[in-house]
Amino acid sequence: MEQKTFEVSGTYSVRDGQGKFTMEVRAHNEGFAREKTLAELGSRHKLKRKSVKITAVMEKK
Repeated sequence: MEQKTFEVSGTYSVRDGQGKFTMEVRAHNEGFAREKTLAELGSRHKLKRKSVKITAVMEKK
């Protein structure tokens, strides 16, 4: 199965307010792209899943 590139965008909550993010991830489908985004944000920035809201997932061509 071939991997596709997805652009995932949304917001996250922190003590100081809200922040926006846009990431490109490689995944098999939209569900895996969402999971990979949550894992990356948690790993890099110590964000909990409940503080991240994904607003859009678009496949790039």
